[in-house]
Amino acid sequence: MNKFLGYILTPVFYFFFFLTLIIFQPIQWVCFRLFGYKAHKVSVDYLNFFLTYCQVFLGNSITFVNQQELPADRPVIFVANHQSMYDIPGIIWFLKKHHVKFISKIELTKGIPSISFNLKYGGGANINRKDSKQAVSEIIKLGRRMKDNNWSAMIFAEGTRAKDGLMKPFHVGGIATLLKAAPDALIVPIAIENSWKIVQYGAFPLSCGEKIRWTVLPPVPIAGLNPEELTLAAEQAIRKFLKQ
Repeated sequence: MNKFLGYILTPVFYFFFFLTLIIFQPIQWVCFRLFGYKAHKVSVDYLNFFLTYCQVFLGNSITFVNQQELPADRPVIFVANHQSMYDIPGIIWFLKKHHVKFISKIELTKGIPSISFNLKYGGGANINRKDSKQAVSEIIKLGRRMKDNNWSAMIFAEGTRAKDGLMKPFHVGGIATLLKAAPDALIVPIAIENSWKIVQYGAFPLSCGEKIRWTVLPPVPIAGLNPEELTLAAEQAIRKFLKQ
């Protein structure tokens, strides 16, 4: 039934999803060019609000659970499993007070309405995966911006999407590099559930009636742990929550 309904509802979802991207392209431009970072940040927040709740056109539910008292005066490195591109809008919207930035492929800074503009000017790190020196340099710059502004970063430490929902081992590289520039950053795991089911049949049809859920887990105690141990602790916390 989920797949059958997907044939009917996926075009509706895509229409509103891409309409949102098109509408917010000029809104972002005006906010950034005329009013600066703060206004641009607000426009990006609301862009991702609408992108998140476009899921209602598929009959998918949205649940974001955050019972953690996270500091606003300290950078945070959020570490999550990664299931689909639909993981991202909810993180930006629901964690908006933490100014979450992403590490993205530099190719994504061109050609995608709203998304490319935000990646280019929003303060994240856009890396060339074929140039390790450039990639490390950009991530260190992001770490410095985090430290200077109390921003946060989102790391999908598997390095790729888990298309069947089963977690892959976490990589330490991005976390270790950020910690070099922002050594006081707090490590906070996020467990993502059922996002992979949206695209289990591919880009068309999308699946309907899924329960998309993000859960912010307790911060990893950072004292005395090296980046490898911190990464493993975050991975284990998410695996335990997801029972994987």
